[in-house]
Amino acid sequence: MKKTKIDASRFLMVLIIFVLVIGIFLAVYTFRSNPIDDALAGNRVINTLFIIENNKKPVSTYVLMYYPGTKRAAIFDIPGELGLLISKINRVDRIDSIYESGRIGSYQSEIEKLLGIEINFSFVITNENLVSIVDILEGVEIFIPSPVSYREDDQLVLFSSGMTVLDGDKASVYATYSLPYEEREVEIFRRQRFFLGLLDRNIHMNERLKNPDNAKLYYSFFNTPMNRRTMMLLFDEFVYIDTDRINIQSVGGTLREVSGQMLIIPHWDGNLVKEVTRQTLATLTRDIDEHLREQTLTIEVLNGTDINGLAGRTAEMLRTFGYDIISIGNADSNNYESTIVYHRSGDERLVKTFADVIRCSNIEQVFTSYSGGEEEAIIEYKADITLLIGRNFNGRYVTGN
Repeated sequence: MKKTKIDASRFLMVLIIFVLVIGIFLAVYTFRSNPIDDALAGNRVINTLFIIENNKKPVSTYVLMYYPGTKRAAIFDIPGELGLLISKINRVDRIDSIYESGRIGSYQSEIEKLLGIEINFSFVITNENLVSIVDILEGVEIFIPSPVSYREDDQLVLFSSGMTVLDGDKASVYATYSLPYEEREVEIFRRQRFFLGLLDRNIHMNERLKNPDNAKLYYSFFNTPMNRRTMMLLFDEFVYIDTDRINIQSVGGTLREVSGQMLIIPHWDGNLVKEVTRQTLATLTRDIDEHLREQTLTIEVLNGTDINGLAGRTAEMLRTFGYDIISIGNADSNNYESTIVYHRSGDERLVKTFADVIRCSNIEQVFTSYSGGEEEAIIEYKADITLLIGRNFNGRYVTGN
């Protein structure tokens, strides 16, 4: 009889402990913060990785940087042929050589090291799932500058020029096809426009996608460690993005042959990429007057030295910062000692930001003079800013002013 009472007491004690453990677990699960809530509360830039995958390899990789405080965003395009010293394999190789479908951790880590950031969220969209995603979005609208016609598996593939709405099947082909005669820059631009179109359509369909039945189906087509609630909250933030103002910046470099394959080696051992990233993040978080957001400076680069190709290489470097280079050429002399930034912009802050990219303090505003009652420019110009490169420019910075 006594033993029975002891056994009953032990059973009751075990039951109470079990109930307490379950209660604590449920409380923690219910009240724990969502990752997107933490990101928003931290008042920091949210970095999201998007990968479009075909045959278990990435055909497009983008990092979307979004700052909730200003509702501004930027996108970095990570080319698969980017050549890096990859620690996992201890050699220089394509960045996508370590990509594993379903296990993108190593690939994501290399991108984080390249840009010098932490990626908060990630999405992988397989080519098969892209069909379903686009169909649920009722198509993606893009502009196709020239008609496309080619054969694939004895099927004729056609894309008409002009504004076009692609359904799921056409979108999956358009986002992933590659032709031997198509210039690489054209292919990159095409895929970037498609990604922006996909993002824009997602933004405009966001409210409809919140329907429980729609959300359950739609978000099941994304491969991601996030739960559905986190994904919905993240896309709720993305609705503030103005896709017309986003400039996708491609991570560039010098094309070199390494171990029998052509790789893009980042400029300045990758330090330029990190600097561009830092400037981009600073721009996203900085308060800017609304009228300044609309301004885009055009740049003319003139080589005032005897170093062949310096203007072209400098222009390529400046494009990585998002500047619009409209003219490249030689100055009236190849004997300039000092680098000068001539400007005709009405806002000196934008000019100073540009000059800081190359650490140039030699800034001159181009005024106009009057002769015989007619306005006459002091020098001929083609852009808002003329960068005249002198001998004190080392290809990246001005070493003396």
